[in-house]
Amino acid sequence: MPNTARWAATLTLAATAVCGPLGGSALATPAPAPALAGLYAPSALVLTTGHGQSADAATPERAVTLNCAPTASGTHPAAVQACAELRGVGGDFDALSVRDGVLCTKQFDPVVVTVAGVWQGKRVTYERTFANECVKNSYGTTVFTF
Repeated sequence: MPNTARWAATLTLAATAVCGPLGGSALATPAPAPALAGLYAPSALVLTTGHGQSADAATPERAVTLNCAPTASGTHPAAVQACAELRGVGGDFDALSVRDGVLCTKQFDPVVVTVAGVWQGKRVTYERTFANECVKNSYGTTVFTF
């Protein structure tokens, strides 16, 4: 898939995750919002993974959405845990640490993870290449495990 198409797909997923509730009948007949809903900055992310040494060279194989404010939701298989993990590091993906006791082979089969969206009201883009799938899954407990 060309890079333009990949980024278009990622941005479409991000826009749907962030702006999805704003479209369609939600504008015509807004539901009453809780009084505290305005206190939360939006946190909506699209995470992708694929094999390759960089996002430019890799074709996304999986993509999930992760919404963390005001509550955890999205297509991420462990949204509640992933949001809690990200809150614990202040949304800093580089601060996710390697889990203790995980043993991975030294096989080089690079896997790239990208993140695009909004974390607590601020635009986020992140890309990291891991040596293999096991190494990717060893960072944190759930954020990159999808």
